[in-house]
Amino acid sequence: MSDVSVRMAEDPGDFEVAQKLCREWLDWHWRHYPSDWPRGADNPMDPMKFEAIVQRLPTLHERPGGGIIIGSVDGQAVGCVMYREAAKEAGLAEFNRMFVSESGRGHGLGQKMLEHMFEQLIADGYRKVFFSSANWLTHARAMYEAAGFSDIPHPTGFPDKWRNHVYFMERTLI
Repeated sequence: MSDVSVRMAEDPGDFEVAQKLCREWLDWHWRHYPSDWPRGADNPMDPMKFEAIVQRLPTLHERPGGGIIIGSVDGQAVGCVMYREAAKEAGLAEFNRMFVSESGRGHGLGQKMLEHMFEQLIADGYRKVFFSSANWLTHARAMYEAAGFSDIPHPTGFPDKWRNHVYFMERTLI
């Protein structure tokens, strides 16, 4: 039986682990990206834009309003998820960059990271959390639905080009 654990990132070494996992996620994303989906510089997963975000992870998700959670299997960091306060509403958080590497799948790590994130979000004073994801990631959607998320409309001004490719979900925490 594997040892599965989750914890909050706390120091520069943890942030480097999260950055490495995000880069692995980007690589995985493009290897599996549907050939009939939009491409180009306006793609949210554009490598140059994504790298700029990865460089800023420690400040984008800094405590106390944000956090980065690292998931490990048998002592190896193989997953991450991060959150921060959403600008549009008090008590609302947004999470993103949820990823479990191929070597870490099959251990329930994604679910454990979500549960840990929910506990931390509540401790941080959040009432709700939301996210967006790509429709082609059907395995992820099933996990989110099982964790109590439900669909919400696309935000005002969301680009029409992406409406059929991206969904939004939220979950009440308390």
